[in-house]
Amino acid sequence: MTASSKFGSRADRNALRQDMTIAGCALADIAIEMRTRFGLRPREAWRHAYGWTLQEAADRITQASIQRVGESVAADASLLGKWEKWPGPSSRRPSLSVLFAMAEAFSCRVEELLDLEDRRALPEADLHLLTHRPSIPERSETPTMMASINLIPEPAGTVLVRLAADESATWAQWAESSNVGDIALEQLMAETRSLASDYLTSDPVALFVRTRALRDRVFALLEGHQYPRQSTDLYVTAGYLCGLLAWMSSDLRQLRDADTQGRTAWLCAELAGHNNLRAWVLSTRSKVAFWDGRLREAINFARLGATYCTTGTVAVLLACQEADAWSELGAQEEALASLVRAKEARTATSCEDEIGGIFACQPARQENYAAAVQLRLGRPADALRSADSALALLAVQPVRAYGTEAQIHISQAAAHLATGEAEGAFEALAPVLALPPDHRLEPVIRRLSELCTAIHRPFAGGTAAVGLRQAVEEFCSDSAPRHLALSPGGGSA
Repeated sequence: MTASSKFGSRADRNALRQDMTIAGCALADIAIEMRTRFGLRPREAWRHAYGWTLQEAADRITQASIQRVGESVAADASLLGKWEKWPGPSSRRPSLSVLFAMAEAFSCRVEELLDLEDRRALPEADLHLLTHRPSIPERSETPTMMASINLIPEPAGTVLVRLAADESATWAQWAESSNVGDIALEQLMAETRSLASDYLTSDPVALFVRTRALRDRVFALLEGHQYPRQSTDLYVTAGYLCGLLAWMSSDLRQLRDADTQGRTAWLCAELAGHNNLRAWVLSTRSKVAFWDGRLREAINFARLGATYCTTGTVAVLLACQEADAWSELGAQEEALASLVRAKEARTATSCEDEIGGIFACQPARQENYAAAVQLRLGRPADALRSADSALALLAVQPVRAYGTEAQIHISQAAAHLATGEAEGAFEALAPVLALPPDHRLEPVIRRLSELCTAIHRPFAGGTAAVGLRQAVEEFCSDSAPRHLALSPGGGSA
């Protein structure tokens, strides 16, 4: 055993079982040694005496229970783990049917599966039935005889009434318990807000790690037990975190993974019945579809999101995203109509966003979309006004999103280029090319590459155009998606 191994590890248990088996020890002796040496509960000790996994033991318990008329048990790994840990926290009391099925699977007596702590926690009626049940036959008896003799006598009279009351009380104790409190739920939501805000200014890969860790904490809590309203709050938090992971995955050029995160986020929104989350998830999925070239799908996601009654600025962003996709398709009337709806949604907005950060559409972000749409529709003067307005709005925001700011500068450069002002275009691109590599995300890379192609056409032989192409190539090769692809486990670039 290495210094870093945990005492009682699988290797320790396997070694003990092997040594005792070679020494000729019975399974009961191995189970007792497992209990005393590693501090295991009796039922867990018997399982490890056989060397079975939770699922292997669960399958055998289920099979053993079939032989007991009217007492079949549907065991699985998760449920068996809770039966083994009882009466500890986050456990579940095994019924008499379960205990007898376990005894059958482990070829032991029920008493060997219970210690003093178990007996103290068992309902009085269960103890009575264990004490007064028929004796268990020797192993030489036939299965038919064992099935008939091992039948638990049906409770009757006051014992039946007391057993029913104990069962209800046990269930009530379980229903009343919760693995998360209201303060913890508030903290989880606060951490989610912080991540959504930090993403506007922080390195995406490091933030991805933090977001994944918080999502795992929420998922683990959902696998436990809490009040229904607390489960709803956890699903909401999980949905926003998966949505954030989807957004990040897309920005890192991992569109298939982004789609997977988006589907899980949608499931959380549906389970929570939360309209704001539904809308933000659909906004995220629209964004992923857009950058994946699925423009009609991007429009459909945005339109579906707009059908929900929401608060905050999600309706603004959904309209902007629809306009973005329409403009890429060259549908001028639909794109401009969507921009109008975005302005109307802004006017109707009265409440703050629940999460904020990337899950908010500030005026500068709206103008950024407008500039990109107008460029595609061949309206460079309008695009330049929107880009200038966006930069002015961004300057007074407490948090300046580097991704949004870079795209605004690209729109500004494209507008200058479309009006023949090459010098203004190159000047507008200077802040973009100065971005640190970890801030060079896929949307910025794509838009910058498109702009570089546009510059190449009218200035093909110019020194400035050649220098810009080289700068853009270096920009793209030293970027966050490129670093991710070249990292261990990242695959080929």
